[in-house]
Amino acid sequence: MLKNNKSDYMNWIILIGVFVLLLEVLFFNRGVIFSLFISAGMIYLGRKKSAKKKGKILFWGGIVFLCASVFNMMTFKFFLLAILLHFFIKYTSSKKNPNRVSPVLVEPEITKQEETVVVSKPLLDNTIFGQQKTPTGVYEWDDVNIQAGIGDTVIDLSYTVFPKGETVIFIRNIIGNIHILVPYDIEVSVHHSVIAGTTTMLDFHQPKIFNKAFHLKTPGYDHAEQKVKIFTSLVVGNLEVGRI
Repeated sequence: MLKNNKSDYMNWIILIGVFVLLLEVLFFNRGVIFSLFISAGMIYLGRKKSAKKKGKILFWGGIVFLCASVFNMMTFKFFLLAILLHFFIKYTSSKKNPNRVSPVLVEPEITKQEETVVVSKPLLDNTIFGQQKTPTGVYEWDDVNIQAGIGDTVIDLSYTVFPKGETVIFIRNIIGNIHILVPYDIEVSVHHSVIAGTTTMLDFHQPKIFNKAFHLKTPGYDHAEQKVKIFTSLVVGNLEVGRI
């Protein structure tokens, strides 16, 4: 019952937040959509011309403009207030009804054998700024599941050996480009969502995308012994999946 109440509470917050956003866009702050588009455009153009000084100025100017636009939105203030109110209610409830734990002593019937956990270093890690890519030499493959802030991600699969079955790659990026190179003998499937950018997979090319999702795969993917499934999401940036 408590879980259901929490779920209803969060659903009401999201519903009211969407309503507040619509009111703000339609009646109180019609220029917010224009501001968000301008800041996204500045960031996108700045990324493309990042080698030049003007590109860097344009990029960071877009970041500042985007943050200022979001912080000034009535919807952002509503969600901030809702979060503070949620923690306040949770704090007062815990004071009124503290959790009481009574220890229960049970004699163990069977001695459990300790399990060991193997901790390995991931192939790629989460980043906030900067580019990251796979090694340029031979490396041991490990499934990829990362989140990135601002920067490019390059994965070259020609320097590793895949295990039998399905290999999985998850990449979530805010601003930047994702470039994945797949060997010719490996079948591939791509699930991609993007707010603004371009998408290229082999012979498929879709320029100037706005708020779309794609599912693409090679013809022999379903019956292949070795295959790669790729999940990517971008706010602003380009996805390119090619052969090598």
